[in-house]
Amino acid sequence: MTDTPEALVKAIRRKTRKKHEPEEKIRIVLEGLRGEESIAELCRREGRPGYMAFIPIF
Repeated sequence: MTDTPEALVKAIRRKTRKKHEPEEKIRIVLEGLRGEESIAELCRREGRPGYMAFIPIF
């Protein structure tokens, strides 16, 4: 086995990454724009780290 531990971790993360459907992405963005709850609360509820709020989800 020639894979480094870092390469193995990257491969696992790639395969277990959460994928959002386009409709779900639009729903999340619209909820964020409504401003009824904070971005932090929205990220927690959707299972996204808070810093991800600043990264495009499309």
